[in-house]
Amino acid sequence: MRKLFPIFEKHPELIYFDSAATAQKPKSVIDALTNFYAEEYGTVHRAIYKGSLLATEKYNATRETARKFLNAKHTEEIVFTRGTTDALNFVALSWGRTHLKAGDEICVSENEHHSNFVPWQMLAQEKGLKLVPEITPRTKLVAVAHMTNVTGEIRPIADIVREAKKVGAIVVVDGAQAAPHLKIDVQALDCDFYAFSSHKCYGPTGIGILYGKKEHLELMPPIYGGGDMIHRVTLDKTTYAAPPLRFEAGTPNIGSVIALKAALDFLVENDASQEQELRTVLEKHLREIDGLRILGDSPNKGPLTTFSIDGVHPLDMATLLDLKNIAVRSGHLCAQPCLKSFGLEAAIRVSFGIYNTLEEVYRFLEELGKAVDKLR
Repeated sequence: MRKLFPIFEKHPELIYFDSAATAQKPKSVIDALTNFYAEEYGTVHRAIYKGSLLATEKYNATRETARKFLNAKHTEEIVFTRGTTDALNFVALSWGRTHLKAGDEICVSENEHHSNFVPWQMLAQEKGLKLVPEITPRTKLVAVAHMTNVTGEIRPIADIVREAKKVGAIVVVDGAQAAPHLKIDVQALDCDFYAFSSHKCYGPTGIGILYGKKEHLELMPPIYGGGDMIHRVTLDKTTYAAPPLRFEAGTPNIGSVIALKAALDFLVENDASQEQELRTVLEKHLREIDGLRILGDSPNKGPLTTFSIDGVHPLDMATLLDLKNIAVRSGHLCAQPCLKSFGLEAAIRVSFGIYNTLEEVYRFLEELGKAVDKLR
């Protein structure tokens, strides 16, 4: 599998354990992106020359691939965004501003990534809303990660949706960590919105997907104006295109959209089940290290492990590992309230991708042990 990723040919010594932050890119994705710019470049939706028609065809093909990837009912339910963060902010600024009023509640826990907490906090401050950790009769929106980026816990989204529906609330799911590892079926989950990023799914940066139920998208106003999002413009009034184009103002990130199709195809075509085996082996041996604490104890989690070591600063550990060509994440993990709940300001995270091996896990454990001896 590593042979499919050019970076490992260039740097065969690299052990990359930071896929939860961003994944490396297979040659098929790189080729799709470079071929578009080198051989097929044209804009979309705006011209009838061959290059434009081909670009539009490939652009639309990615939307259909994303629909299948999520098992959405309609292609029109797939909106291209700049990533998960952009998608969640869009829901807050469009659906939230339109449907929420002072006194309403947004259910969001301290365990969320900043991208699924800060937009709701900003909206609450703007409109006089209240953030609560549990669903109550006043809850109008539930924001929840499918898989958390700190503990790796996989949430029971379908159960959460059922509870939310009892009080008439919608559910917005942050799927950034789940999409690369789980089979997603938004119809079975019955969530109202689902967002994920290309770059965590082996695709380019700067592009993402927002799924929204058709009935919601049709009633939501755009937050950006210009380009293909219009239906008709006069000096007095502008009417908007139907979703999803209503929400895709300006010339889009065409190359990255086209390469995203290659990334999703890659995910579907390749088995990544070994990632969970690697995490199981890693955690078994981590528990043998004195003073090491694994954050979270959920029995249902994805292929990432976050931990702290008594007397060892995460930044120092990550620096020593980097000197051995091992890349891990250290710091607050864009989840400061979550780490604070564990009594921490920073931690170390190891996360696996489709290219990682058991040999790398044992090499990591060996170097981790050496680093602990040096730092204590």
